[in-house]
Amino acid sequence: MTDDERVAALLAHPGVEERAELGGRFGFLAFHGGLEGGTEVVAEQAARASGASFYAIVQPPTLRWHLPSHVVGRGASPALAAFIAHVDVVIAVHGYGRRERPHDILVGGANRALAADVAAVLRPRLPGQTVVDDLDGIPEGMRGVHPFNPVNLPRGGGVQVELPPGVRGATWRWEDRGAPCTPDPELVDGLAEVAAHSTSNVPPARQ
Repeated sequence: MTDDERVAALLAHPGVEERAELGGRFGFLAFHGGLEGGTEVVAEQAARASGASFYAIVQPPTLRWHLPSHVVGRGASPALAAFIAHVDVVIAVHGYGRRERPHDILVGGANRALAADVAAVLRPRLPGQTVVDDLDGIPEGMRGVHPFNPVNLPRGGGVQVELPPGVRGATWRWEDRGAPCTPDPELVDGLAEVAAHSTSNVPPARQ
């Protein structure tokens, strides 16, 4: 099955939602929504608070279909393609759960200047979390630097934020999938602040 076919099959699966709202040139992504609980909530709330654009794929609680980021980036989604063409930079919101890193927020992605801004804003807002923006301190498979990862497709690239369960309002239990998630408001406000004020990291608009 090709990447196009895999993405198309996921989007066609009963209960899967594809959401897209085009606003400002800054964008928020959450294409593992539902699978990584609360990530789509964080992305959507931050986008709305800052007037940014928003794209998400949200799975129902009965589905556990993880497509790697580079597959999503190479797949055929007209809505994602339109989103990527519209924005200049993005923050992709992901979730992970590792018992040895219960409070680590991992800030990857190819736009390292934006990553530094994200880390600088989140650290004082979330003193109970450890914000890691040194790529060497992030597990290799979670660095978000693959060229076909959607976070790196806009002209200015972007930042991949990997969130442990607590800060995104989720739990460690698969059984709790589908339960409402209430992310830490300081996380949402911090990401919205970056989107609203990071104009130095946004390339000039297309001519």
